[in-house]
Order: sequence, then structure tokens, then C-alpha cells
Amino acid sequence: MKILVPIDFSDRSKKALEVAEKFAPIVGGKVTPFYSHLPISELDEPYALGMSSAMYQNFDELEDTLKKKVSDLSEEVVDKKYLNEPIIMMGNAAQSIIDISDDFDYIIMSSHGRTGFSRFLLGSVSEKVLRLSKIPVMIVENESDVGEFKNILVTTDFSDNASEAFPYAVKLAQKTGGTIDLLHVLSFDQFDDDEKDLSLRKIREDRLKILVKEHFQPISDRVNSKVIITQGSPHEAIFEHVNENNYNLVVMATVGRTGINYLMMGSTTANVVRHVKSAVLSVNPALDK
Repeated sequence: MKILVPIDFSDRSKKALEVAEKFAPIVGGKVTPFYSHLPISELDEPYALGMSSAMYQNFDELEDTLKKKVSDLSEEVVDKKYLNEPIIMMGNAAQSIIDISDDFDYIIMSSHGRTGFSRFLLGSVSEKVLRLSKIPVMIVENESDVGEFKNILVTTDFSDNASEAFPYAVKLAQKTGGTIDLLHVLSFDQFDDDEKDLSLRKIREDRLKILVKEHFQPISDRVNSKVIITQGSPHEAIFEHVNENNYNLVVMATVGRTGINYLMMGSTTANVVRHVKSAVLSVNPALDK
């Protein structure tokens, strides 16, 4: 397994490296640190101070310097036996990550770094990667306690898309001996008043039990299913549940049964990532074809 870890030298990106080191031996993988540099931007100190941009004209020199800096940082955090050579690219960070991710199995990254975007906005780089990546993306916060990835939450809306995320959770639980809580949110906000029948809860609970038999059979004795009823939105119920429990990881599909355009629907996954402290592994079945 090849794990791509984009960094920007911030404390948050160091956290991503720490999580990747814990994740690598579980999935039998190695970590490849990645840094993308914009040659000229308002964030570059020499340019902002009116200094010559000649230093950017020799990419080979700059690449060597950045590669050493990335290597030094990575080796401070990750055991060398789990490290591959870093990759340095020039260009827009989000697009560079998407372009190179085809050669990898997972991306682990922080929600935002030195750019200073607010947590609520998630950060432009993470937002785009979460939306467009064809491979699973794990978003971590400084507060994320992944432990040994033994306490896992998986969400479902009973769609085929949601089930695409199940194998990733099963594999982790098999490797770590961990447990899975399979969660469905019954939001009465989606129904008319005359449809708000609590018998729906029993129907959904029975459907969850069927999912456990169909998709979680190898570890079914370590899977607990739960239906939450809420008058609000599903993502609000999910992050309230996550914040009340000590999950090491939340596993979600980025597209559910609605099929509505990501930006229009506001993405339950992206909304959960914005609010929870737990690490979130998102799987985008719409692009994983």
C-alpha cells in the first residue's frame, strides 16, 4: 500500500505524518511525503519583499533543497523503514495532489495548514482533494486521537455508494482487532408530519442487521449497529454522536443516495470533517470507477 502525505511544514502537516506512521504498518504500506511549491505567489517571502525571483529559475536546485527539507521533517516523525523518497512538484497544491494520487492507495492530510483558512471552510486544498480524489482520503486534525484505529464508526444511508466505504473499515478492523459501530441517521426533517412514524426506526434497524450480514461477516461479532433519530440534518446528528464518543476513525462515503452535485448538497462528509476532532476516512465512489 502506498500512502501519500502532502505537507506544508506546518504543525498540522506533521500530525498527518504521525498518523501515517501508525497507519502504514497496519495496511502494510509505506509513506511518501509530498510537497507542492508555487514558484511565484503572494505567499513567497522573497517575492513579497520585492526581491529577485531568479532563485526560482533553477528548478533542479530548488527541488534538491525542498526535498532535503521535506526529508528532514519526515524523518523526525516517521521511522525510516516506513518512508519512501519524498516527491516535490511545482504548481497548485490541490491539483498536484490530485494528479499524482493515481499512483497511490491512500492520502492522509491535515484539514488546513499555514494558509490560515478557517476550520469551518476546511481549507481550499483539503476541500478540493476531498471532493475530487479517486482514492480514499484521511483528514486529520491536531486533536485527532487515532490510537491503533481500533474504535471505528461507519455511516450509511443504505445506498450502494455508502457501501463502497465498508471494505476499508472491515480491513482495518481485521488488522487491528478493533470494533465497528455501523450508524444510520433517521432524519425526520426529511419527512412530512404525517410520515413521522417511529415504526420506521425498527425498519431501519432491521436493514442495518442485514447490512452487517452482507458486508461485515468476517467481523460481525465486533460490529454494533445503531439508528439515531433526529429532527435536524444527518451531518449534525453524526458529528454530535462522534463528539460524544471516542472514535479513532470515522469512515464515510462522500456521495450518498441523493446523487446531487457535491457542492449543491454541501456534502455530509465534508460537513462532518469540518466539525469533528476524529480522523475521517472518506471514500468517493462516484469517482472510483
